[in-house]
Amino acid sequence: MRYEAVTGGIRVTVEPHFLEEKSEPAQGRYFWAYTVEITNLSQVAVQLRTRYWRIMDAHGRTQEVRGPGVVGEEPVIPPGGSFEYTSGCPLTTSSGFMVGNYVMDMADGGSLTVDIPAFSLDTPAEKRVVN
Repeated sequence: MRYEAVTGGIRVTVEPHFLEEKSEPAQGRYFWAYTVEITNLSQVAVQLRTRYWRIMDAHGRTQEVRGPGVVGEEPVIPPGGSFEYTSGCPLTTSSGFMVGNYVMDMADGGSLTVDIPAFSLDTPAEKRVVN
């Protein structure tokens, strides 16, 4: 399933995938990969500076992650361009969700906080949809 949000001309789509081969349910370890595509629909270039994630498991335990860039990069995305990356998330439960934002510097001197859509992390046995 793909999740999408558009903020200020920046479209963020996320597609999560459960990684059974990296998960050990008997030990309470579940792992997902998620692919993010950031598309600049605006008329000015943007540079992704920071990320913020809120990750919640099925028991309501929440973790917050903040930091510079994504996957070691602070990409510049020109008008009409896009940037895609894949990352991962471990949980101790068989489902959960993630939501967050990016802060982008705009070529015209401003900055923009861009929403990352909430998306669910579900094992194939658990089909719950956030949004």
